[in-house]
Amino acid sequence: MPRFHPLEVTDIRRDTRDAVVVTLKPRAEDAGAFAFTQGQYLTFRRDFDGEELRRSYSICSGLDEGCLRVGIKRVDGGAFSTWANEGLKAGDLLDAMPPQGRFFTPLDPQSARFYLGFAGGSGITPVLSIVKTVLAREPKSTFTLVYANRQTSSIMFREEIEDLKNLYLGRFSVVHILESEGQEIDLFTGRIDAQKMEMLFRMWIDAETVDTAFICGPEPMMLAIAESLRQHGLADEQIKFELFASSQPGRAKKRVISRDAANSANSCEVSVTLDGATRTFRMPKDGTAVLDAAIGNNMDAPYSCKAGVCSTCRAKVLEGEFEMEVNHALEDYEVRAGYVLSCQCIPLSDKLVLSYDE
Repeated sequence: MPRFHPLEVTDIRRDTRDAVVVTLKPRAEDAGAFAFTQGQYLTFRRDFDGEELRRSYSICSGLDEGCLRVGIKRVDGGAFSTWANEGLKAGDLLDAMPPQGRFFTPLDPQSARFYLGFAGGSGITPVLSIVKTVLAREPKSTFTLVYANRQTSSIMFREEIEDLKNLYLGRFSVVHILESEGQEIDLFTGRIDAQKMEMLFRMWIDAETVDTAFICGPEPMMLAIAESLRQHGLADEQIKFELFASSQPGRAKKRVISRDAANSANSCEVSVTLDGATRTFRMPKDGTAVLDAAIGNNMDAPYSCKAGVCSTCRAKVLEGEFEMEVNHALEDYEVRAGYVLSCQCIPLSDKLVLSYDE
C-alpha cells in the first residue's frame, strides 16, 4: 500500500494569476518510488487547524524532463490550493504518496497513432504530461489538443504549449476554446457541449483517424465529449477519463455511533486487510462508507479525494454484498473482478471482507 514520503519544494513558479507550478524532489532513497508514468497524479497531505486534508494534483512534466512537477490552481475556499498559491515556498517539505493513476496508454516508439486530448481549465495538467511524453517517445504519432478556458489570461501553461507547437511542427496542434472571449472563428468561442463537438468533428477533426482520446475536466464537459466521441465511432476502450473534483472533502470527523446501534441487527461485521494485517470491526448499515468506518477505527486506510474520482482507496471485496455510490475511477473489468472504491463502498450484507493488499 502506498505510504507518504517527504518531497522538497525546489522551485515554485506562478503560471497564471491563480495557479502555480511546483517542482519537487524526493529523498535519494525514495527516488525509485517517485518514478511516474505520464498522466499520473500525486496525493499530498497537510494539517489545517488540527484536521488532516489530502489533495491530489496531476504531474505536468513529461517523462524525459528529469523532474517532478505539479500544477496547482487555486479553488475558491480551498484550504490546500490557497495555501499552495500563497504560502508555499522553495525549501518547504510536502508529504506525498508515490504516483498513482491509470490515465495513460502504453507507448510504442514504432507506432504512428493519432491522439486527441480534451482539457478544461486545470484539467490540462495530466494531459500536458501525456502530450510531452507521446511526442518525445512516439516520433511517428500526432496529437491534437482541444483546450477550454474562460479567457486567455486563465490558460495554464500557455507559453509551454506554444513552445511545444513550434518544437513539433506538423505533429502537435492546439484548439483553444474560450468561453467569455470572442475569437476570429466562432467555433472557438463558447463552451464545449454536444453542439460544439459536432462542429469540431465536422470542421476540424476526423474522428475515424483517432486512436485514443484523453479527457480531463469538469464532469458535465467530460460526459458531453465522451458521448460525442461514441457517436462518432470511438469505442469505450479508446476513451480515457480523468475527472477532477473542484471541492474535495478532507478527512471526515469520526462519527459518533452509539454502542447499541453498532451492535444492533442493522450492522455489518467488516474485516479489512491492510499491509498484511487484518482488523475486524462492526459498523452500522446506515450509508456510512467502509473507508470512513476504517478511519474511525484508527486504521490508516489509503485515500485522497473521498469523492470516487481517484483510485487511491481501491480495494477488493472478497466476501459480502455492497453498493458503490459513485465510480469515476475503476474500469468495468475491475468492478466485475470485485474491486471497489472504499470511499464509496456501502455494506449491504451482515458481513463484508475487504482487502487493500490484492
